Amino acid sequence: MATTYHSRSNSFPSQSHPAIESVEDHLCSLRADDSESTSVCSNLASLRNLHEGINDLIQMPSIQQTLSHENWINELLEGSLKLVDLCSLSREIVSLTKESVQDLESSIRRNKTETATSADVSAYVASRKKITKMVNKCIKNLKSFNNKSATDNELWRMMKEAESHDLSVLKSVLILLSGDNETSTKTSWSLLSKFTTQNRRVYSESVAEDLSSLNIQKSTKNMDSKNMLKQLKSSEMTIQEIEDGLEALFRSLVKTRVSLLNVLSH
Repeated sequence: MATTYHSRSNSFPSQSHPAIESVEDHLCSLRADDSESTSVCSNLASLRNLHEGINDLIQMPSIQQTLSHENWINELLEGSLKLVDLCSLSREIVSLTKESVQDLESSIRRNKTETATSADVSAYVASRKKITKMVNKCIKNLKSFNNKSATDNELWRMMKEAESHDLSVLKSVLILLSGDNETSTKTSWSLLSKFTTQNRRVYSESVAEDLSSLNIQKSTKNMDSKNMLKQLKSSEMTIQEIEDGLEALFRSLVKTRVSLLNVLSH
């Protein structure tokens, strides 16, 4: 998931502090998730908690003093802006995905036929293609992130590691939601398996199965309406869970960015 940083510089407060310990604990938890694996939704919640801890850390006078005297705070701000934009776009994609699912559900119920009509499925497929195009463009833009360490300062390292976790989890969400063709569906299954523990395997595989119904093609126009509605409803519930996780993470990312801007303005 993310590059692990362990070294501690002399400029970082050596005195133990709850805010520092909190961020380190959250980072350690995310590193463990990389090897043990958890669900995407759980990782979104972990990221939210991490950024809440980072925000508390930035409020420390000693940290603010370090930030105000370092020339790399502008790079941290640039990274935070990209993360806010990426999370915002991810929320938009999830919202559009949910809307397309709900539109197809409504059409099927309104027509009251045994099978979904060709027009209904065609409209849904067109919407999915648009969403997949957005996802591909979004993932392509991830290459603009610079996760290389330019200093041995521990605060910098922690912030960049957090950024790396953010990118990894948000990318996994986007790939999972793309579902444009068999290749992307397989990628989603493979990627999701990295977030699956033994004791949560049933739940996580259920998430992938729920979202696999997004990959409805024109050839499935003769699918029984009841079965299609059941699949779409499962997808909608999972999408809602992801949407809630992204919304909470977005608020935390904005809060962290505001804290960094406040340090720069003082």
